[in-house]
Amino acid sequence: MSAFLNMGGYAATVWTPYGVTAAILIGLLVVSLRQASKRQQELDRLESQPDDSEQA
Repeated sequence: MSAFLNMGGYAATVWTPYGVTAAILIGLLVVSLRQASKRQQELDRLESQPDDSEQA
């Protein structure tokens, strides 16, 4: 197993991009979930406001 993880001496070259990619994907997921939550809150707020156009 350690030979696989060592990647023939190229572990830093191989595993660093995987780590960077994983960090970026996790960051994108967090940002997307936060934005979705904010948009849902905004939608809920707008839907709870009285609709003035129906009174005319």
